[in-house]
Amino acid sequence: MSNTIQVSPQRTISGELAVPGDKSISHRAAILAGLSDGTCRVENFLSSEDCVNTLRAMGQLGVRYEVVKGTEEQPEDLLIHGCGNELKAPDQELDCGNSGTGMRLLAGVLASQKFDSVLVGDESLSGRPMGRVMIPLGEMGAQIDARGEKEGCAPLHISGGSLKAIEYDMPVASAQVKSAVLLAGLFASDTTVVYQPATTRDHSERLLNYFGVKVVTEGNRISTEGGQKVTARDLVVPGDVSSAAFWIVAAAVTPGSKLTLTNVGLNPTRTAIITVLKRMGARITDTIEHQDGGEPRGVIEIEGGTLTGTEILPEEVPNLIDEVPILAVAGILSEGTMTIRNAHELRVKETDRIDTVVKNLRAMGGEVEEFDDGMIIPGGQKLKGAQLDSYGDHRIAMAFAIAGLLAESGETTIVNTACVNTSYPTFSQHLKKISS
Repeated sequence: MSNTIQVSPQRTISGELAVPGDKSISHRAAILAGLSDGTCRVENFLSSEDCVNTLRAMGQLGVRYEVVKGTEEQPEDLLIHGCGNELKAPDQELDCGNSGTGMRLLAGVLASQKFDSVLVGDESLSGRPMGRVMIPLGEMGAQIDARGEKEGCAPLHISGGSLKAIEYDMPVASAQVKSAVLLAGLFASDTTVVYQPATTRDHSERLLNYFGVKVVTEGNRISTEGGQKVTARDLVVPGDVSSAAFWIVAAAVTPGSKLTLTNVGLNPTRTAIITVLKRMGARITDTIEHQDGGEPRGVIEIEGGTLTGTEILPEEVPNLIDEVPILAVAGILSEGTMTIRNAHELRVKETDRIDTVVKNLRAMGGEVEEFDDGMIIPGGQKLKGAQLDSYGDHRIAMAFAIAGLLAESGETTIVNTACVNTSYPTFSQHLKKISS
């Protein structure tokens, strides 16, 4: 992909797309298949930089894998030969690239290993807080030293060893922290328990159960017993609903549009974007067709129309954290007002997403009121094409490509867009397909 995306306004959005594999599930599939007691075929693996970095890290830890479809750089279908929970010491640093998910989940696995390891990342990842996983893993007995320029940031030096089970009350709702603790709990004595303050995406719980590890969810209490084996299973990764969100919004806010998205993951902890858009008046039909691997997937059909702004509820924020940039674009083009508050977490993503969303909407002629924890967006505004920066954030790049597509006039150019490869390598091709 080039480092620039150029977009001209379109009057309608139409066609059919199959978005690439789910990013969150692909990370977890690489790890759990790698820990399993046999060979797993993983289909529709997301061949993005983030997920490939996690796969390569597992390879450095002694997990052998073969590419059945795709290339070494962009694998789509894989045979992953599990190591039966017996990882080996890596002979170099494990590079997580831009992926906070990869780093935090791998930290959970490495916390129990009887060897030292180092997790590193790119400049963006090296500025993101890792203390939220270091604290519970430290309570379990791991020694993790953050040696980055910023306090509590990568590189992470991990000295693993015998872990004890804990009951951990998460101060912030985070699927990554929850998953890291549950993965560490695989290797701990007794029962590890996590309490989450709000429901977060539950891919780890579903996949652990699918791979034969019993995880019990009782409300916001999630627990698992240590010492369980990961059983090899084949897996089809559903399409990523967070990637689908860009096309869903593009079609939903454009009268006369008609778009079909196939093989999309419809896990209820991930479909808050659809719930919110329906509340805004969007005409969306989602139909579950398969339930492989404990993950529902199916078809989403969208017909364009006029939307009305809404307030994003506090309990919705954790499961919308990746979709806020594109929801902000929907809000400015809808009637009424959109309110997004209680979203402090946006300040510590790949960029400060509150800041970058507000800057780019204003650059396109929009009026937005910024708060420490979110923004208020008056609707009914017309956007104009502009020169924009993604600031190295893949979701900012894609959200504002859609904003350019929906602008009233003028070409939009977004620079610094190579970051899109971290989650959606075929985004530019799909952008051309639905706007041609």
